[in-house]
Amino acid sequence: MEVKKEVKKEVKMEVKKDNSFSRSFKDLECWQKAHEFVLAVYKVTKLFPEDERYGLTSQFRRAAVSIAANICEGYKKLSKADKLRFMNIAQGSLEECRYYIILSRDIEYIDQQTHDRLEYIINGASWKLNGYAEGISKNAGVKD
Repeated sequence: MEVKKEVKKEVKMEVKKDNSFSRSFKDLECWQKAHEFVLAVYKVTKLFPEDERYGLTSQFRRAAVSIAANICEGYKKLSKADKLRFMNIAQGSLEECRYYIILSRDIEYIDQQTHDRLEYIINGASWKLNGYAEGISKNAGVKD
């Protein structure tokens, strides 16, 4: 008779608001929304003038990627302070992108419809990110 040993993997999980667990940053709604925004920014900035390649195009893309990347990095931090620091950096990059959306419209690189679509996506990301940061602040399951 063969005896099988049950091996339990230690997997870092965080409790979400609905009491389910996330195993990866990819499970976070704030990251999903931020990633959606990054993809939209890349698509839109492909149409920017070539002379903006190292200017607004680069800055806008960098700031958009920073939102999602800081959510990822903060997700794996163990202390509440570290997690919140990375979420705060993501929030700062998000606000930077809000300005680039306005600027892109005002210098006529994007039309009003594209502006509104980007605003809609970034507002969703902002709402989810703020909720996640608030949850970290209040969560007793995260070390101080």
